[in-house]
Amino acid sequence: STRKESSAASDVYKRQQEASAANRDWLRGDATGACEWDRVGFWVQRCDVWSNAMGRTIPVQIQPAKNGGNAGLYLLDGLRATDRTNAWINDVNAARTYVDHNITLVMPVGGAASFYADWRGPATYDLVKPVNYMWETFLTTELPAYLEGNFGVARNNNSVAGLSMGATAAITLAGKHPEQFRQALSYSGYLTTTLPGAQTFMRLALLDAGGFNINAMYGSVINPKRFSNDPFNLIPELAAHGTDVFISAASAIPGPLDQQRYKPEHIASGMALEGFANATTRMWELKARAMGVRLQTNYPAQGLHNWEQFG
Repeated sequence: STRKESSAASDVYKRQQEASAANRDWLRGDATGACEWDRVGFWVQRCDVWSNAMGRTIPVQIQPAKNGGNAGLYLLDGLRATDRTNAWINDVNAARTYVDHNITLVMPVGGAASFYADWRGPATYDLVKPVNYMWETFLTTELPAYLEGNFGVARNNNSVAGLSMGATAAITLAGKHPEQFRQALSYSGYLTTTLPGAQTFMRLALLDAGGFNINAMYGSVINPKRFSNDPFNLIPELAAHGTDVFISAASAIPGPLDQQRYKPEHIASGMALEGFANATTRMWELKARAMGVRLQTNYPAQGLHNWEQFG
């Protein structure tokens, strides 16, 4: 009897492994985007997906669901996103975390200082080589079609998570596209972007990140688009659609690892950034709870605005 049970368990494990390999060991891609194996491993493919809106291919690192499940988890980067790799697979390894899960990880590459928005004009002051940002269109219209056709990801069974800038975008995108995102997770995000002084804070951050022009994103301080893209103003939509939301921001008090690994100037900037994230996240929570959002929160007693915290 014991041998039979052991053999049955072995057969189940073997079928699971075969299912995993069957769904993961071949490269995807079509006329709108070819894929290659990513050096990070863990079945991750790097796919260059064509975007009509931006007029170029956008790299996306994708780990297919283990057994062919149709759920997708979008992981959005911070302000200083690079064109080399998504930070969720570089600064920490989300692919390792999800290697045994039946969820497709979707990690777009690039979009520094974009807030994953559709910008009104060139994102930088360099008009010789203009930067065209249409990230909302890409993430909610173009990429879902590609994922559905090549990875079997349903257009209505997704979560979106982000850190810092990406956290702001995760809540915004979920509020504006509830048919796509059933869940949103914010790690140290800025969740009240029309708060007095927030525009100046963001303007300085965008300039420091590479000379990005915040007026090209949402327009002037009084532009309606700026208000319609504030996570604080999208709380009613999240409540109405029953979106599951998780928000987190640390106290801005340095922990032991922060003190060991970072210079005083980096600790100071990390404290300022996390303090602002914490304040806006708590303000967002108060309104969200009052309006009945399905909400979970986590406020660590120590932690700065860095990957010790996000990871």
